[in-house]
Formats: sequence, structure tokens, C-alpha cells
Amino acid sequence: MNAPFSYASPTLSVDALKHSIAYKLMFTLGKDPAIANKHEWLNATLLAVRDRMVERWLRSNRAQLSQDVRQVYYLSMEFLVGRTLSNALLAMGMYNDTQAALEEMGFDLEDLIEEESDPGLGNGGLGRLAACFLDSLATLGLPGRGYGIRYEYGMFKQNIVEGRQAESPDYWLEYGNPWEFQRFNTRYKVRFGGRIQHEGSRARWVETEEVLATAYDQIIPGYDTDTTNTLRLWGAQASNEINLGKFNQGDYFAAVEDKNHSENVSRVLYPNDSTYSGRELRLRQEYFLVSATVQDILHRHWTMHQTFDNLADKIALHLNDTHPVLAIPELMRLLIDENKFSWDDAFDVTCQVFSYTNHTLMQEALETWPVDMIGKILPRHLQIIFDINDYFLKTVQEQYPDDWELLARISIIDENNGRRIRMAWLAVVASHMVNGVSELHSNLMVQSLFADFAKLFPGRFCNKTNGITPRRWLALANPPLSAVLDETIGRTWRTELSQLDELKQHIDFPNFIELIAHAKLQNKKRLAEFVSQKLDIVIDPQAMFDVQIKRIHEYKRQLLNVLHIITRYNRIKAEPDADWVPRVSIFAGKAASAYQTAKHIIHLINDVAQVINNDPQVKSKLKVVFIPNYSVSLAQIIIPAADLSEQISLAGTEASGTSNMKFALNGALTIGTLDGANVEMLDHVGAENIFIFGNTTPQVEALRSNGYNSHLYYEQDAELHQVLTQIATGVFSPQEPGRYRNIFDSLVNLGDHYQLLADYRSYVDTQDKVDKLYRNPDTWTRCALHNIANMGYFSSDRTIKEYADEIWAIKPIQL
Repeated sequence: MNAPFSYASPTLSVDALKHSIAYKLMFTLGKDPAIANKHEWLNATLLAVRDRMVERWLRSNRAQLSQDVRQVYYLSMEFLVGRTLSNALLAMGMYNDTQAALEEMGFDLEDLIEEESDPGLGNGGLGRLAACFLDSLATLGLPGRGYGIRYEYGMFKQNIVEGRQAESPDYWLEYGNPWEFQRFNTRYKVRFGGRIQHEGSRARWVETEEVLATAYDQIIPGYDTDTTNTLRLWGAQASNEINLGKFNQGDYFAAVEDKNHSENVSRVLYPNDSTYSGRELRLRQEYFLVSATVQDILHRHWTMHQTFDNLADKIALHLNDTHPVLAIPELMRLLIDENKFSWDDAFDVTCQVFSYTNHTLMQEALETWPVDMIGKILPRHLQIIFDINDYFLKTVQEQYPDDWELLARISIIDENNGRRIRMAWLAVVASHMVNGVSELHSNLMVQSLFADFAKLFPGRFCNKTNGITPRRWLALANPPLSAVLDETIGRTWRTELSQLDELKQHIDFPNFIELIAHAKLQNKKRLAEFVSQKLDIVIDPQAMFDVQIKRIHEYKRQLLNVLHIITRYNRIKAEPDADWVPRVSIFAGKAASAYQTAKHIIHLINDVAQVINNDPQVKSKLKVVFIPNYSVSLAQIIIPAADLSEQISLAGTEASGTSNMKFALNGALTIGTLDGANVEMLDHVGAENIFIFGNTTPQVEALRSNGYNSHLYYEQDAELHQVLTQIATGVFSPQEPGRYRNIFDSLVNLGDHYQLLADYRSYVDTQDKVDKLYRNPDTWTRCALHNIANMGYFSSDRTIKEYADEIWAIKPIQL
């Protein structure tokens, strides 16, 4: 494979690198080179590279301290950073030298990169966005630090067993994590439970249980710059390691029971929340993150300034979704209870430092917590939340004295649904800026979800359309295409993605079109080889690769994709000798362990694949592949190989999406609804270079309000009727004919909540247009080029510049 970057640092020699790697293997890992295995050589390489990153890191930290700059702290429950070695080599200009050093030592760099585990620190778009943002912060030289949890286990490892999702532990730390630095002396007590003791006007939180949060730091290198930032993750440690009395009595399990209970807080990403104990653990995780983080930020600030009077001038705290919103009452608590701030002063500072990104408008996805649960686990915080709500409602009541309905709608406490705390409401009330993540989403946010707040605080809401880092998602993921771009427009697109616009002047050159098409074919061959090796399924790289990879969720409508696949299958069966465009439909994604409907959809996809892939009449005209255990590393193989990108969520449900941007940047054409960032992609790439179908958001709402009748679509569309009847009667599950009757009922008889049937005909007809265009390879490649050339806007560097200038008020540090 081509190296993704060929810049060679003048201060680095291949011999020096070889010496470093061998030294680390022997004297840090304690292994004899003669018997060391591949993973130990990987770790030795990581440590040699890490040493060179540390020099930059220390320089950056010194510069931040000496220049006393305002800094942003990005709080997120997920950081889906992906494998680190290749990204670090790219950022530091060491890729080719490391490749050469390892070759001389008898190893292949690509082989070692494959040995690295994907950190189990995130699940989907939220965590990947956070990772892209950290990359851009460092590359732009901006002072920022990420804060998250060091989960010992990722969400889960996904296997497909007899068509079903099977979950097993994702112990990504099995071989340690050489990138991290454990900070044994950076520990904070995080408290739970207890009661409130009032002493005059002051409240004391007493009789609590305690867990220790220990810091683990990872370096986030900027690309081709000395600036590096830090991702600090918290691991839970018991405050009492062992009950020696019980141990000495022989009750060994009871002796460590408290320790295990305490350390469960950072054990697993997204514990199953279908049980009360699972939900309670999730709440503890969220508070664990924010308590350790806010204590750390205040400690850091005090060390530098010996006062909190300038706190609002020096720090910005950003909440990535509602999961870290408990940071608001936690900062209030620490300022009032520990640092003697008045309530008004503490709230004033809190509102100045916090900002919040909203990631969803769907009521079922908005985080709320029962008042009783918060009261049991965080009684002091419940009190502060009530105080914030009282203060806020009194302020509004002065403007709208008799509008009780308004007050009920904007109250942080939802009295109508079992007394629950609305975390998004708390975030809006106590933040100085709230942003959506695409133009459509931000507009809908102020028109629907936060309409009342937008009237009260018209200057508080803004849009920051998401972006992706071109370093990982083009330079690293797609070496063949990167090489073509480098030859054509130079190398600086990695930090100035808008330079891709220069490709347009080459778009009519047949030789250039051929180079782009050849790069795509190389990526398709790589994916075909992967699928053959891992799944024992043979797919033809000349076929169209039609890809939908994302979390399995009803609103993302993988099921609509399946309806089209079955329609296509029926058409091929009816005319097996017709001239069909060969197509491989590829899925990947995990369903949350408690989300039975999503797991059922995975089962259906695999059952449909079983029938289609083994039908001799279909042969290579249509294949269906579900690739298990979706991850960042897997995405880096699949996305560059895609011809068609499926972005088919119901209009008004996807806040932004970022896989849509990754696919387009790598030369895939999008078939999608006018949802999320698809709307802005349409504006940038042009209607002739994207396949848009389906109802718009207003049309979706009109259907809903006028009484949507999905049964009519079933009765009136013969192809749809056939497909749904096949699903219902067991054509794809002959051994259990009623297996998918519930899916049929949900679509035909129970309302079809995400309006698949309303969009079906438009989707299928648009897929016919996709086939027609794919028959003309040169025209298809030109359309793909228009996508690549117009993706400059969707760089996370642009997004972060907007955050820095318009929300966080931070400026680059000078090195």
C-alpha cells in the first residue's frame, strides 16, 4: 500500500528509529528481540514514537502555561479516537521513516498497525466527532483539552451467530495502552449518596460514599505542527481497596465487594439501561466524569492564579450532548460549598463558562432523569438544580406573569412525566451559547424543541455544522486517492481542505478521471479481499458497492434499504437474463444491547443475505454483506471503497451525520433524504451530483398531523405489497415463518413511525436512477469528483475555527 504521507523530518534518521524501537523492546518491555512476538514489536514501536511526541507535548504545555491563555475543556462521554499509531506517524511526518526502519528490522508497518486495538472509548458519531474536534484543535494550535472516561471495556464486541447479533466483552486494554500516562498523583474524590446538612445559609453534603478518579493522559498531536493537546480520561479506583477484617475471617468475596462496586463506574461504556441498576450506573458514570473534571479544572486554575475571580476569563467548558450536563450543578456546588461564592455570583460564572451542543431533537432520545434517582445519588445537586429552576422561572414570570403553560413547558423539572429532570433544559438555561450541528437541525431546534427558549434568549442559539478531519478520513484511510490528489494539487489540502476546489479544473481530463477511477478500484479490491478473508464471501470489485454503515436504529432506516434490496431481488428473479447492474449491498453497525427491534433488523438483514447470496439465479447480480463489529478501523477500509453512500434517515431525525461527509470526501455518491447535513451537502455538490429522494421535514410533519396511514401504501404499491408479504410469511425465514411478523405489523398496522412506506416508492425509483448513472463509468466518476472537490467546507478545522471564534473565545498559542 502507498504511504499516506511522505514528508520526512530532517531531525530523524531511520537508524535512530531502529535503535529506539530495539531499546524500548529490551529495556521498557523487557523482551529479547529473538523471541518477541508481533504485539510486543508493535508496543516497542508505539513507545519509540511516543517519546518523540512527548517533546512536542511538553513544549506545548509550557507555552500554554507561560502565555496564560484562555482554554477550552471539551467534556464528552465518548472519544472514538481509533488506532493511534498511524495517525501519530502522519501528524509527525514519520510514516515513511518508520516504515523503512521496520522493513530493515524484518517487519511490515501495515501489519503492525493491524495489531493495534481500537480503543473502546466510544460508540458512534458523537464520539467520533469529539475525536475529530481534538485533532483539529491541536492542528490549529488552539488551547484545548478533552475529558472523558477510561472505560476498561468498550460497548461490546459484535459477532453474528446464526444471523443474530451476539455480544461479548470488548476488553480493548488486554495488552495495555502504551499511549497513556497514568497520573498517580492526580486523583480526586467523587462522592455519591449521603444527605444534606444545613448550617445557617450554607449546605454541607455529608455521609457520602467515595470513589477515587485517577487521571490517564493521552497525547493528541497536531498535524505538521509542534502543538499537541491532551485527552484526559478518568479511571475509577476504590477509596477502600479491601475490607481486611472480612478477608481475615475468610469472607473473600465480601472483602472486595465495595472495591468492585466502586470501580464498576468506569468498567463499561453504555451499561444496559433496560434495568434500574443499569440506569443508576449510567448516572453515576456521568457524574463521575464531570466531578473529577471540574475539580481538576478548578485545581489547575487555582495553581496558576491563586484566585477564582478571573475564572470566566480563563476557561470555557463545552458540553458534548447532555451526558456531561451535571457539570453545571457540580461547578455551582464547588464554587458555593467549597469556595464561598454567593449563589448569584456562582450562577453568573457558570453561565459565562458553559456552552452546549445539542445532538438530537427526538423526544425519546433526550436525556431525562427521575427526581427520586438524582435525589438518592446526588442530593446536593438536586437541590442546586431546583434552585436554578426557581431562579429561572421567577425571572421569566416577571416578563410573562400569567402564562402558566409557558412556565410548565420551560421548567427544568417535567412535572407531567413522573417528575423528571430535563437535562437539555438545564443545559440551555445555564449556558451562554447553544448550538446545533447542521443548518437544518439548528433551525428545527429553535422552531420546535427550544422554541420557547429561543424567544426568551434570542442570541443564545447558533449553528455549527459538523466536520471531519481530512487527516484520518482521507490521508490515512485512502492512500490511493491521496496520492492522486498530491500529484494534482500538492499536499497542503491536509490542513486547507478548501484547496480540493482546485480539482475542478482537471475534471474534464480523461487521464485524471482514469486515475480517480483506478484509486477507487484499488480500495474496492482491498475491501473485497477483507470480506473474502473474514466472512468467506466473494464479492466482485467491478460491482457497485452500496454501503450503509452506522448504528442500527429505526430512524436511520436500515429497514428501508432492506425493502429495496428485496425489491431488486424480486425483479432479478422475474427477469434473470436482463442486463442488471451488479450490486453489493454492505451493512455494518451495532445495535444497543437492550434495543430488541434494532437487533431484529440485523437478523433480517442476515436472513435476506442468506437467501439472496445462495440463489443460483441471482449469482453475482446482487450480494448482501453484513460486516460485524463495526469500528473506526473498519470504517477506514469500507468508506474509501464505497460507490454509493446510504444516508436515508427520515427527514428531521438525523441532526447532522458525519459518515455522509466521509463517504463524499472519498468519492462516493450519496443517496439520501433532505435530512441533517445532507441539505448542506446538496448545496455544495449540486443537485446533479447527489441522489435526493423522499419527503422533506415539513411534508413528514404534514403527513403525521393529517393522520398518516401506512396501510394505504401497502395496498396501493404492488412491489411494496409483495416485499412486505414475503417478510411477513417467512420467505426469508422458512424455518420460522412468523419470525418477522412483528416488523410487518410495525410498518403496516401499527403506524410506521419513521414513514418508510411513504418514502419507499421515491427511494426505489431513485435507486433506478443510480443504476442508470453507474452504467456510464466516466460520468459517474465525474460526479464523484464533484463530491470530492466540494467537500472543503466539511472539514472539522472549519467547524473548530467557528467554535473558537464565536463560542469559546480562544486564540492559538504561540510556539
